Amino acid sequence: MVQISTDNDFESLLKSNSKVIVKYYADWCGSCKLFAPKFKRHSNDEQNADILFLEVNAEENENTRKLGGVDNLPYLASFKNGVLLEGTATSKEEYLQKMMDDLRK
Repeated sequence: MVQISTDNDFESLLKSNSKVIVKYYADWCGSCKLFAPKFKRHSNDEQNADILFLEVNAEENENTRKLGGVDNLPYLASFKNGVLLEGTATSKEEYLQKMMDDLRK
């Protein structure tokens, strides 16, 4: 399941979950909308139950956007034990899979 996060709860979610993948998006971003079903499918996969999947509106949550180092949209970032592991502007499912694999190492 994908959970919506904001500046208000982002850091507490990072602290309470050891493995987190964040998709940053904007309402006007067409690529973000096209990637959303793929992101949701991975979040619903039982194999990924150990990872928290978050969506953050990059335009409305400046602090959270800065924590992820967002420079373009859509943007994926992974956090392990509250620390940013990696982040990049992409809508490639293969990159999302790599991020999930890297979180489990």
